[in-house]
Amino acid sequence: MGRFFGLSHLSAGFIAVLVGYTSSAAIVFQAATAAGASAAHISSWLLALGLGMGVTCIGLSLYFRSPVLTAWSTPGAALLATALVAVPMNEAIGAFLFASALITLCGVTGWVETLMKHVPKTLAAAMLAGVLLRFGLDVFVSLRSQLGLVALMLVIYLAGRRFNSRYTIPLTFLGGLIWAAQAGLIQYEAVSLSLARPLFTAPAFSLSTTLGVGIPLFIVTMASQNVPGIAVLRANGYTTPVSPLIGWTGLTGLLLGPFGGYQFNLAAITAAICMSPEADRNPERRYLAAVWAGIFYLFTGVLGATVASIFTALPKELVAAIAGIALFGTISKSLTAALHDERERDAALITFLVTASGLSLFSIGSAFWGLLFGLVVLKINPHK
Repeated sequence: MGRFFGLSHLSAGFIAVLVGYTSSAAIVFQAATAAGASAAHISSWLLALGLGMGVTCIGLSLYFRSPVLTAWSTPGAALLATALVAVPMNEAIGAFLFASALITLCGVTGWVETLMKHVPKTLAAAMLAGVLLRFGLDVFVSLRSQLGLVALMLVIYLAGRRFNSRYTIPLTFLGGLIWAAQAGLIQYEAVSLSLARPLFTAPAFSLSTTLGVGIPLFIVTMASQNVPGIAVLRANGYTTPVSPLIGWTGLTGLLLGPFGGYQFNLAAITAAICMSPEADRNPERRYLAAVWAGIFYLFTGVLGATVASIFTALPKELVAAIAGIALFGTISKSLTAALHDERERDAALITFLVTASGLSLFSIGSAFWGLLFGLVVLKINPHK
């Protein structure tokens, strides 16, 4: 048994899940809250996401004998945290299903690379940067009410970046928890150990929510999650066919969307942990680390109600700070990718500004308009 499930596999899988949760669970919590989710809804969301990631990690890794690690869409959650404000829950679920249907279609037809060519990487990156900007700004807004807490988290983050530690975000989160605990900011009475229960929400479809939420969610997930996830697989020497992986993540979203599984995709950063030599010296056995990650995802999903109660007990400044700090790297990379091509810089800048502005026209959110305006500018002036 040990030759199949070693301590290094278990350790790599656990670290991958730990990094994934501490770096983005707060963002998922904010996304659900923006949609007006109750505690029961949030618990169901975390259950659906945990089950979806767990089953796909285990199933795809065992079938392809490759370390296939899936994840929820973190940029997608960030998009939802701004786009779902005042959107009815059933319309939000409809947008989830629409985005998952598009991803499933890409996987089944093999149109993944062809479709992404129609959306320039610079504009996709600019849209993502515009969506995430508020999270970065909220870190410093939180300094006003909790100066010591947020300042400490920033110091830990910058120190971790200095030493290029993969544990920077978990340590930043831990530092914030310790400060909050000693300052009496944690509402311990709100924490309860309980199992999550699925809560079905019948979807409803509206043109404004489909265009304003569903399409940007699809593009952000494909461009900033699935494409890097594929790149990580290839960079580590794995030739796993892409279309089935994309198709299964989309289908999982279709099945679990009504319960809060808003979007599933290939992981990149956490996948790299399971593909490292620390997971196993033999690349052919590193898939076992992804299997363990899937097991831990199942475990955290079942305890989704407990996870939800923990985030409810934390001060809002801590949640905002860890969400924003965890996205610093993504914001930086997105801005760099958006503005590096001088020929497309004007279009990317327009996309970024419109998206970040929060513009809403005809009840359609700013992410859609940002991308549309950018495409129009690019069409008018394709070469600078």
